[in-house]
Amino acid sequence: MSDSRKVAVHRALLSVSDKSGIVDLARGLDALGVMLISTGGTARTLREAGLPVSDVSQITGFPEIMDGRVKTLHPSVHGALLGRRGVDDAVMAEYGIAPIDLLVVNLYPFERVANAPDSTLDDAIENIDIGGPAMLRAAAKNHERVAVAVDPADYAELLFALAHGGTSLALRRRLAAAAYAHTARYDGLIANWLGTHADADKPQAFPAALRLAFERRQPLRYGENPHQEAALYVERGGPRGTVASAQVLAGKELSYNNLVDADAAIECVKAFRKTPACVIVKHANPCGVALGANLGEAYERAYACDPVSAFGGIIAFNHAVDAGVAQAILARQFVEVIAAPAFDAAAIDVLAGKPNVRVLAIGEWDEQAAPAVDYKRIAGGLLVQDADRDTLLLSDLKVVSQRVPDAAELHDLLFAWHVAMYVKSNAIVYARGSRTIGIGAGQMSRVVSARIAAMKAADAKLEVPGSVMASDAFFPFR
Repeated sequence: MSDSRKVAVHRALLSVSDKSGIVDLARGLDALGVMLISTGGTARTLREAGLPVSDVSQITGFPEIMDGRVKTLHPSVHGALLGRRGVDDAVMAEYGIAPIDLLVVNLYPFERVANAPDSTLDDAIENIDIGGPAMLRAAAKNHERVAVAVDPADYAELLFALAHGGTSLALRRRLAAAAYAHTARYDGLIANWLGTHADADKPQAFPAALRLAFERRQPLRYGENPHQEAALYVERGGPRGTVASAQVLAGKELSYNNLVDADAAIECVKAFRKTPACVIVKHANPCGVALGANLGEAYERAYACDPVSAFGGIIAFNHAVDAGVAQAILARQFVEVIAAPAFDAAAIDVLAGKPNVRVLAIGEWDEQAAPAVDYKRIAGGLLVQDADRDTLLLSDLKVVSQRVPDAAELHDLLFAWHVAMYVKSNAIVYARGSRTIGIGAGQMSRVVSARIAAMKAADAKLEVPGSVMASDAFFPFR
């Protein structure tokens, strides 16, 4: 069958939990003369919009039963979706089965209900969809003859195709792949959830079998090295204010290494919520971090920690960037990426004059992040752990030295510890006055990391004496 072959739609079955755009889609289909078939709440929504709708029970000759648990599991539905034109025509005629050419379905909101704090086990179980996945799999299998849609974002393209003669095989195949991805993710969510709730009185942290689902956001030019292919995948419904959800406002596409470094910079700067902060990252490690009275001062102080490493680095801020800050950066250094919650129009104009600088708007982030999990790939397996949380408070600190630190030193210790969370082990951070003085990272010996941090401070003409030090583990010897 040629990719150019188009299939018209005469009958469509619409049954959605997410009703975004469904009325507009149904109006478009009705205007094209398509017969609309629907179920339950979707049928009510369409009727309230003044659209003619046939209930599934009229097609099957069988009522919805068991509080709607059984309504589409019937040969008049599945035969209509799976029937092969030119192959099964006689069987369909014998049993009075008319083809369904378009299926629009998205599934019960299991994820939302299961994750709701006041949700019960029974609530979650009742939101496991049965008929929806079965119909989607049937329509997707028969995509040579049937179009299937699970995402409201595809409705406009679908209507456009139907208004111009029908859906192409290429479109139907893409939509079929999306349908299988939709059901696979859905089944994975259920399997993971049930795997942690096998004992209802004692939920487990991790299921016996883990199923992950990520969606490709974009292919990348290459990976960590030029000979490696790469792509960015994102979590549906993932957290706000991350590099994965950010918008590129100006500059070239982000590379694999840009994304890795920008992630480190953004997550580090998010540790500082109210006071203006700047983080400069190079090769996935902070090389300068500082707070200031404003973003301009924070940038100047962060840059001064290690001007050499800052060249070609990634800069992240925790407040919106204005034109003054943008001009200060471009006047001083070459930078790969500048990330911030937002940029004013004047700042974007300034930065757009440097097409090699990627301008990354990350938006706002949640002050109290939802529980998250970190994954690390190893050969033949996957390591899984709770995501590290930046929850340390001054009240958590325990003084074991003979001299008790004063208030300024305690503040600097907390600042240094926040930074050390994002420095690769072995990590050493010297800090004073809410700025880093020297950073040592990624050495086999913690002593060498300490020496490198001191060397960095000396190169920047900053004094280590009088600063505090954070280390991500203890020194085994004096």
